[in-house]
Amino acid sequence: MKKVAISIGDINGIGLEIALKSHKKISKLCKPIYFVDDEILHNASKLLDIKIPKGFHNKSIKKHCSKKVQDSITNLINPAKITRESGEYSFKSLQCALQYVNNKKADALLTLPIHKKAWNLAGIDYIGHTDFLSKYFNDNGIMMLGSNKLFVALFSDHIPLYKVPQTINFDALCEFLEKIYKNFKFNRALVLGLNPHAGDNGVLGSEDEIINQAINHINKKLKKNVFHGAISPDVAFSKENRKKYKIFIAMYHDQGLIPLKALYFEESINITLGLPILRTSVDHGVAFDIAYKNKANTKSYINALDFIIKNEYGRLFSDDNQ
Repeated sequence: MKKVAISIGDINGIGLEIALKSHKKISKLCKPIYFVDDEILHNASKLLDIKIPKGFHNKSIKKHCSKKVQDSITNLINPAKITRESGEYSFKSLQCALQYVNNKKADALLTLPIHKKAWNLAGIDYIGHTDFLSKYFNDNGIMMLGSNKLFVALFSDHIPLYKVPQTINFDALCEFLEKIYKNFKFNRALVLGLNPHAGDNGVLGSEDEIINQAINHINKKLKKNVFHGAISPDVAFSKENRKKYKIFIAMYHDQGLIPLKALYFEESINITLGLPILRTSVDHGVAFDIAYKNKANTKSYINALDFIIKNEYGRLFSDDNQ
């Protein structure tokens, strides 16, 4: 069975509930190792009225935390609150889990949701998991989200909207398209333009012409028409297009994730492509509105684990599926 290192996420959100609820099921599929301390685990169990399952193998991380966190470890959980301490703890959990995988003690990394503001309060200078992993490995990871029904890769992810047009660069687009193809085998993908109507032949902007040039260049390099577009974003996810394509490439975060989450929110997962390790995650946040209320849905978490077990790279989109 594969070993999976699991970072616990923000302890004030739904991560611990998901881990406790799902352990019995996932322990039949892999050997999970949770990076969380006994004190945190027991407090979560009491707050949720969920018994800690048998065989719940966890590793202490408090020695890597600040003295303030260590001293308050028994009272660190503050349901639905954004705190510096929870930000620090979730980051240390991630660091320890990642090191475990990087040292070949586990086969993959599965991350539960963090809160970006809590990281910020803790002085952590990363905008999230993908940003941290990219800088850790000194290689830009590609954020891809979805399920076996539809995946969306993001050319730009956690940046302000006004900066997106500045990222539309021929060389960067070519590198991105080639990298995603090499790291996630598929037969065809639909690329979204940036502007309404994909620029209307330059009337609404010139960025879409650069996207088209990159598509043509990479298709010639691959010697086959893998990438199609650039298509007007407002029709990209139509029913007919979703029949023909399972891979969509969006130019920015909300352009791709609004339709994905409207269609498959509860079942989609998050994958970071292009890294030396396999990393998956749930495709949702900390859900403070339902934290410690026993209402968390575990489907995305199970699907993220299932992806690791099956190691679906190159399998999801074979000729039979497209």
